[in-house]
Amino acid sequence: MSTSIRVQPIRRLTLGTIIATLLAPAINVMAAEQECSNRGALAPMYCDANNDLVADTPSDSSKLLDPDTLIFAYTPVEDPAIYADIWEPFIEHLAEETGKDVRFFAVQSNSAEIEAMRSNRIHIAGFSTGPTPFAVNLAGAVPFAIMGSEDGNFGYTLQVYTRKDSGIDELKDLEGKRVAHTSPTSNSGNQAPRALFPKEGIVPGEDYEVVYSGSHDQSMLGVVAGDYDAAPVASEVVDRMADRGLYDPEEVKIVFESKRFPTTSYTHAHNLKPELAEKIKEAFMSFDMQGTALGEEFTGVTQFVPISYKEDWEVIRDIQEANGISYTRENIE
Repeated sequence: MSTSIRVQPIRRLTLGTIIATLLAPAINVMAAEQECSNRGALAPMYCDANNDLVADTPSDSSKLLDPDTLIFAYTPVEDPAIYADIWEPFIEHLAEETGKDVRFFAVQSNSAEIEAMRSNRIHIAGFSTGPTPFAVNLAGAVPFAIMGSEDGNFGYTLQVYTRKDSGIDELKDLEGKRVAHTSPTSNSGNQAPRALFPKEGIVPGEDYEVVYSGSHDQSMLGVVAGDYDAAPVASEVVDRMADRGLYDPEEVKIVFESKRFPTTSYTHAHNLKPELAEKIKEAFMSFDMQGTALGEEFTGVTQFVPISYKEDWEVIRDIQEANGISYTRENIE
């Protein structure tokens, strides 16, 4: 018995078919972009139809996240293990208020933290001042809270420290010196000095050598050790270091201090289910820091207070614009 095999005719691909196939992904992206009435500086995957400068919640319910476990990350610090313990009372409160398991995730750099939120590996995060606009525009972070006092005030200053025996008494004395900046995205550790110091007669990178230390902690410890002649740092960070006995305030002095800036922003991912996002916000606002390890670590603040990224980060965006900063992944670190 013979078996016949039916051969399907080969479909001939025309040049037009090949081009259409190759262009399909780009056409889909273009179609998605056309659906967005306003994007501003946000990455193409986000939209800002209400013009509040942060990514809108997706209208497609299939794109919303409602994870069983919420991952919380805090801005990179010298010793993440210490901060995991400090944040424990709040994490317990957050778990109770949301009904979710909540875990602390230690990040090693600003770029790692931003990438983790962009790829949905963290859902709630504290981003330091300078990296916040990067997180907003590249990762869809939605800032909603900041640490503040009972009257709702918040903020910190840029301070320039040097050793008392350095012979440096004002910014102009930094000429020819070796000065520690923290990282390119840091506000008080790099961007604000580059925007503000020229008005004081000194240009970073031209009048003095800029050396990136990696963190405010390292900058301050390097000044104390004599590794750097001076360093611009965030007042809140060095205050906490002094409280922990990490350096002797009697060995250093401040030669410049700026006006106040906003501190670390607390954010949630833009694509969380709205009901979950609201529970997270309520958990922050209802948490009483007083008497907790968190309250002891962050002196001068007692609670989380609501913020507007559009309004409260305007001065930071202005500084970054003055520095020619664009919100790209290449510019994070």
